[in-house]
Amino acid sequence: MNPLETRDARCPWCDAPIELTIDVSAVPQTYIEDCQVCCAPIVVRVAMDPDLEDDLVITLERDGD
Repeated sequence: MNPLETRDARCPWCDAPIELTIDVSAVPQTYIEDCQVCCAPIVVRVAMDPDLEDDLVITLERDGD
């Protein structure tokens, strides 16, 4: 099993499509990643959905807003 998964998302600053690489062996987790388009800092929160087995819930928020 590969501990890294890619997920598509949208930047909460510029609304551009971005791709996140998530380490699924370390869930839950919170980290800051810069948008690949506008370079603004994004708070990424990753958790498991308690209702859906093996499915990640990814939340993106503006950092410093």
